[in-house]
Amino acid sequence: MPDAAVIDLPKTDWIALADQVGHEIAATTARHDEEDSFVEEGFRALKAAGFFKALVPAELGGRGADYRDICSAIRRLGTYCGSTALAFSMHSHLVAVPAWRWRHEKAPVEGLLKRVAAEDLILISSGAADWLPSNGRAMKVEGGYRVTAKKIFASACQMGDLLVTSARHEDAAGGPEVLHFAVPFKAEGVRRLDTWRVLGMRGTGSHDVVLEDVFVPDAAIVARREPGKWHMLYHHVFALAFPLVFAAYLGVAEGARARALEIARAKPKTSALVTATGRLENAFMKAEIAHEQMIRIAETEAAGPERTSRAGIAHTLTAQAAVETVERAMDVVGGSSFYRDLGLERAFRDVQGARFHQMQELPQLELSGRLALGMGIDG
Repeated sequence: MPDAAVIDLPKTDWIALADQVGHEIAATTARHDEEDSFVEEGFRALKAAGFFKALVPAELGGRGADYRDICSAIRRLGTYCGSTALAFSMHSHLVAVPAWRWRHEKAPVEGLLKRVAAEDLILISSGAADWLPSNGRAMKVEGGYRVTAKKIFASACQMGDLLVTSARHEDAAGGPEVLHFAVPFKAEGVRRLDTWRVLGMRGTGSHDVVLEDVFVPDAAIVARREPGKWHMLYHHVFALAFPLVFAAYLGVAEGARARALEIARAKPKTSALVTATGRLENAFMKAEIAHEQMIRIAETEAAGPERTSRAGIAHTLTAQAAVETVERAMDVVGGSSFYRDLGLERAFRDVQGARFHQMQELPQLELSGRLALGMGIDG
């Protein structure tokens, strides 16, 4: 751990604060879904409550929140508004990973974390479409690089301060490499595109961002790695980021379950209703168990291929069970769940997003199968 005095701040009840934010924004959720508009009210409420600096260590000026507590807070937000929860999780994982590396690896990320705390910055991920290969072009120039790229799934980019992204530098002395860096949204050549017209999670504002000959100074490069190969940075990202992201989907599933039970309790208690409710409860417990395993793996296991495989398995199981929970909730309610006003139709669409985050099920099965057979992580 870095040489810094440990600061103990008064304990914050992040779940209670998430409830407070949730009550404030619940009435806006359907409107943002219908309009394909960004959940701005949710982000402003989260900022006012201190959420964007929550995971920054107290020693660096942040709130020093416990990782598990923020997972739980995102889950709670998801019961009110899946889009707010998911978009916030994208900022959260961009703080959680460097915070972990600062504490455990003495990584040189102190400057970014201090800025997030002091300036209350909102960090935007360029989306897992970059993943191991990355995309875009970085050309070496005096003092840095010129980057041209199109980045997708930039959730909450309307309110973003820094785009945390990467690009390929093909002409490096040692061969092609991927550069990781952050770019201010105010930088010359950074442009948002209005492209987010999708099935679910419509309020996340996950539009495309274009970088057109953007200058990135040498000092902004925080990591370099070989394209297409697993790097220790990505072992950290996968294990630490996705419990936060999938907390949003667990929250959507939990909200759908609660709504279904509320309606079912007012119905005649037929055998079919009781059985359908039992199936709902089984599905939801599977989701809770799998997500708890994701968190435990992140908190306790050593980074590397084996942890990544286990995290990937829990990732797939959480996604499957969250989707199943919403489907079972609709079974309990019956045909009326097809109506938008009930909210289950939106939950069904929102939870489908769990299927499309890295690693999706088929790549996860291949990775876990390779490791189980002693074949190594890189195909």
